[in-house]
Amino acid sequence: MNFRPKLIATDLDGTIVAHYGAISQRTIDVIRKANDLGIHIFFVTGRPPRWMPEIKDAFGIGSAICGNGAMLYDLHAGVVLEEWLIPVDAQLQAVKKLRSSIPGISFAVESHEYFHREKSYVARWDIGLDNVGVERIEEIMTSPALKLLARCSEQELSSDEMLAIAMVELDGIVTVTHSNPHESLLEISTLGISKGATLAKMAGRLGIDAQDCVSFGDNPNDFSMLEWCGRSFAMADGHVDGANHAKGVALPHTEDGVAVILEELIQLPSRP
Repeated sequence: MNFRPKLIATDLDGTIVAHYGAISQRTIDVIRKANDLGIHIFFVTGRPPRWMPEIKDAFGIGSAICGNGAMLYDLHAGVVLEEWLIPVDAQLQAVKKLRSSIPGISFAVESHEYFHREKSYVARWDIGLDNVGVERIEEIMTSPALKLLARCSEQELSSDEMLAIAMVELDGIVTVTHSNPHESLLEISTLGISKGATLAKMAGRLGIDAQDCVSFGDNPNDFSMLEWCGRSFAMADGHVDGANHAKGVALPHTEDGVAVILEELIQLPSRP
C-alpha cells in the first residue's frame, strides 16, 4: 500500500518556478496544504540565499537547501545554519585542471554574501553585482567558497559536453554538475556535496527514511536527489536524461506537473 510522504523535496527553477519567474497558485496551495498535514517541505536549489526572498514570500513555509546542497538556510530568518564549503586548495586545483582541458573557459566564485568573477566571465543573472571583475579568479581565491562557476562564455561547448570533461578531470577533487543545458555553465561544490547527500542528511536528522521522501527535479544537479528518494519525478520538459534517474516522470512544469502529483500523494493515508 502506498502512504503519504513524510518529506517533500523540490527543485525550484524549471520545476516549480517557471523560467519567466512565476509560481502557480495551484503549486503554492498544494505545498502549503502538505505542510499543514505535517509533511516536511524542503526547497532544494542551486540558488544562493540572495535569490530566495521570492520563495519565502510565495510560500511562507518550508526549509531551504541552497547551493546544490552546500548550505542549509533558514528561509524565514534569513540565516545560514550550516554550510559545506570548497577549500581554497580544491578551488585552485579545479581551476587549473579546467583551464587546461576546456579552452575559453572562465570562472566566478560565490558565497552567500559575495559573487566575484573574471572579466571574461559573462554574468547572466548576477549582472551588476560584480561590475569590475578580475583578470584571473585565482587572485581572489583566499577563502572557502560555496560554489565555483565555470562558463564557456562564447558557448563553444554545451553544459553537457563541459560536464563530461569535468567529471573526469575533477574526480576526487570537487563535485561538479550543471542546472541548465543551454548556458554552457558548470556548478562546482566541495567534494561529496550534492542535493541528494544533503537531503539524506536532513531526512536522517528527522528520522525519515528515503522510502517516505518524494522529490522533483529537472536537471543533472537534481539527479542525486531523484535517485535517493523512494519516490521521485523528473520533469517531462527537463533534461533528456532525467527519467533515467527518477522513479517516474511529471508533467512539464508549465502544466503544474509537481502540483498534479502532490495533489494525489497528500490524499494517501499516513504511514502507521
